[in-house]
Amino acid sequence: MALFVIERNYAEQLNLTTDIARLVTEINSDVGVHWLFSFLSADKKKTYCLYEAPNAEAIREAARRARLPADVIVEVTQLRPEAFT
Repeated sequence: MALFVIERNYAEQLNLTTDIARLVTEINSDVGVHWLFSFLSADKKKTYCLYEAPNAEAIREAARRARLPADVIVEVTQLRPEAFT
C-alpha cells in the first residue's frame, strides 16, 4: 500500500469525539484506508494525517463518506524513520 499525507482545514476548531473517531475508523476500513497518525495545528483548525491506502481516490471516498475535508492529498514516496529520532 502507498503512503499519503492529507491536509485537512477546518472552519471551526476540531472537536473529535470517541463516537466520531469510531465512525471514521469504520468508514476507512470499508474503503481500505488505514490511518497511521496525525498532527494537529495549535489553533486546532488544521490537521496533517499519514495514511496507508491503495490510492488517493480511496482517501477522497473515505473523507466524503465521513464528511471530513481532505484539502490536499500527497503521496509520500520515501519515509525516513531516522528523521523522527
